This record gives sequence, structure tokens and C-alpha cells, in this order.
Amino acid sequence: MSVYRTFLFAPGNHPRRVEKALSLAADAVILDLEDACAISEKVATRAVVAEALKGTRQCLGYVRVNDITTEFCYGDLQAVVRQGTDGIVLPMVEEAHQLQKVDWLMGELEREHGLPVGGIDLIPIIETGRGLANIDAIARAGTRTRRLAFGAGDFTLDMSMEWSRDEDELLTYRNACVLASRAAGIEAPIDTVWARLDDADGFRASAELVKRLGFQGKMCIHPDQVTVVNEVFTPSVDEVDEARRIVAAFEEAERDGLASIQLDGKFIDYPIAYKAQRILATMARIEARAKAE
Repeated sequence: MSVYRTFLFAPGNHPRRVEKALSLAADAVILDLEDACAISEKVATRAVVAEALKGTRQCLGYVRVNDITTEFCYGDLQAVVRQGTDGIVLPMVEEAHQLQKVDWLMGELEREHGLPVGGIDLIPIIETGRGLANIDAIARAGTRTRRLAFGAGDFTLDMSMEWSRDEDELLTYRNACVLASRAAGIEAPIDTVWARLDDADGFRASAELVKRLGFQGKMCIHPDQVTVVNEVFTPSVDEVDEARRIVAAFEEAERDGLASIQLDGKFIDYPIAYKAQRILATMARIEARAKAE
């Protein structure tokens, strides 16, 4: 299984920035045809992006297409649902049927190009009040979508909210993304970007917060952010060591017919043991990715 801690955006119409992004330690790079690409360059950039994803790289390669209500979305998908593309990021999703339509079109394009149907990932970004209000239906839409993303920039604009440094105003909506994902049986969501590039402490605090809330990763808009997010979403040496001791001790206890024990002054039962197993599984995926580089 792949690791989804860091999704680094790169404007599709800037070849040097695309090349650099694809060489970094992000788990996935999102080549952008939407906000970071001028309207006058959107059509021409499609082929550039598709070609860039054909090359050798260590990270996953995604494309953010334009939203389904625009004149560009259909052409974007036709151009980039090709060999080499690992996933599509669909912005401004507000209704389940929008996700279903894109999923269907991607399937037809995969068949046309001889690709496994459903093999290319599809991540919807929830970034409007209407999208958040319909998040349960979107998460349960029955598509290839395995994880959602939350976009605070457009969301706060749509809701006439102030996007503050401590982000307290986003707590309810972030929790809704985590809950809807869990209820729908899909993976934990990916969190929004951090726009204050001169505030590294605030960025780290934001990443640590969303990890505690149940997100599995965060989108990034600058290469310097990748290292921080990877670190935050990677279990520490102490966490891994404790998880190993918990798993070993609990397995021994189970063999003796016990379902609760004490270890280092802490009460350990099934939920704690399962969490320890999850930490070790996450670390195993991260180590496997590191070996593949």
C-alpha cells in the first residue's frame, strides 16, 4: 500500500518546478491545471503534464483538473487519463453525481487506452459549504474514491469566514471530513494547504493538529513543507518502540487468556493494542517506500 502523507502541488505550466517537485521526497505530486495555471495556458498545458508523468519518478503522480462545471474539465480528463497518471484530483466537488460522472468518464478513457478500469485514483476536494453539507453522500458515492481532501482556501471564501492562524474556525468542518470518511469505510482524508509561507511554526502546528484529528496527510504548496509533513505523519522512534512492546506483551497476554494488562504503568486492552498494530503497519509502509527510492 502507498503512503499518503504529503501531496505537493506544482503548476503544470512551469516545467522546472514540475521537474523539481517530481524529484523531491513527497509521497505524491499534484501537477495543477486549475488555480496555478492561467486560463490562457490551460489547454496547452494538458499535454505537458501528461508527458511529465511518463518519466521515471519515486513519488505518485496526480493531476488536479479543473472542476466539472467549467469548460475545461472534460478536455483535461481526456488528456491526462493515460498511462503514467496515478490519480486525478477533482476540485470544488459539491454533489455525489459530479464525482460519479467523472468516475464513469475515467473508466471509459481507461478502457480506450487499455488501462485497468478503476486503476487511476480519484480524490475529490471538499471546499464549499454545499460540498461539506453533502459530504456523506459524496463519501458514499460508490466510486473509485478512496480518500477525500479538504480545501480551506475556497471553503473560507465561500463561507465568508476568516482563515485564522490557529484555524479554530475549521475544527467542525475538519471533523466532518474525518467522520464522513470513516462512516463511508474509506481512508482518512487529506488536509488543506497552509498558505502562510513565512510562518513555519504555524504550519507545523497545523500539521500536528490535523494528525490528532484523524487526517492521514496534508497538501503542500512549497517544497520546504514536505519534510515537515513527512516528519509529523511518520511515527517517532519512541512511538514505534512502544508499539512493538505493546503488541508483543498483548500477544503474550492473549496466549495466557488475558484481554487486558498493564505495561509501564499503562492499561492495555484491545483498542490500545489495535492502535499499536496500526502504528507498526504505517511504519512498515513508510519503510517500504524508503527502500523503493
